[in-house]
Amino acid sequence: MSAVEQQAGARGSGRALAIAGGIGRFLLIAATTYLGLLAVTFFIGRVIPIDPVLAVLGDRAPESVVERTRREMGLDLPLIEQFWIYIKAALNGDFGTSVLTTNPVMADIRRVFPATIELATVGTLIGTVLGIPLGVLAAVKRGSLADQFVRVVGLVGYSVPIFWLALLALVLFYAKLQWVAFPGRIDIVYQYTFTPVTGFYLLDSALQGQWDVFWDVFRHIVLPGALLGYFSLAYISRMTRSFMLNELSQEYVVAARAKGLSETRIIWGHALRNAAVPMVTVIALSYAGLLEGSVLTETVFSWPGIGLYITDSLQNADMNAVLGGTIVIGSVFIAINLFSDLLYKLLDPRTKVR
Repeated sequence: MSAVEQQAGARGSGRALAIAGGIGRFLLIAATTYLGLLAVTFFIGRVIPIDPVLAVLGDRAPESVVERTRREMGLDLPLIEQFWIYIKAALNGDFGTSVLTTNPVMADIRRVFPATIELATVGTLIGTVLGIPLGVLAAVKRGSLADQFVRVVGLVGYSVPIFWLALLALVLFYAKLQWVAFPGRIDIVYQYTFTPVTGFYLLDSALQGQWDVFWDVFRHIVLPGALLGYFSLAYISRMTRSFMLNELSQEYVVAARAKGLSETRIIWGHALRNAAVPMVTVIALSYAGLLEGSVLTETVFSWPGIGLYITDSLQNADMNAVLGGTIVIGSVFIAINLFSDLLYKLLDPRTKVR
């Protein structure tokens, strides 16, 4: 074997080891983070002043029944052993039975989570489509009235409580103008005639050609989706402005202007393309934030998603449902966060393995 072939083989082996090491670190971070999430939810479930046995049986159950149920639930075991059982059950998707619905918690989550995903997706699309152009405009017109307007819009999005803005939106667009439908996900006229397949009502109704159902679902989702989209817009526009200001100050922009390239090509063809790499992470985190932070929005708009499910369960001391929903949302947030980090490394040539 020649020296050149040996060097090529060594480089290939080194690259394979580097990739394997990166995958190993990625999996270790994911496992450690998920274990931390399980630990937090487990100990929260043990320190809150709600007895899970009494939540199931009621406070008038005989003491013998209470003790037997406590043993059956494993609550008489040492804490570390309870934690190990909790980990194994969570890894198998077993979060117990909901006291409120009497269904397995995971079955309830599979039923309600698509509604939250659909709502968060609409909000993220609105925030991305409007937030990126506004952020670019603010960066290009730095210090102008347009820049001040975009910054004020973002500031209001961060400062105003979402439940207050949601109530105002309901009063204006539903009660006064009647532009949107009553809170909920679908009108009662279609609730028992429409059969969803994927759980995403907009997609299912379009695929089935039921356009009357599609527009009814659209009229229900447009207001809460726009509200979440506004908060997503506030974050995305601010970050886009920051990234674009950084790119517009780079030497390649000065060189492009010296060559006579148009401002449109410099801004949209060069600066925004380079800023798009970190924006992937921003959009992913915004999407994850809407998935986990839509509790108040779902409550105000009676949106039957996981946020409303957790709220109702908490009000009824249904801790299996509360902790199960928290773990699912936390797991999705971790997965999206790690995926965006991995995607960033793949898209950014400066972070690729050499």
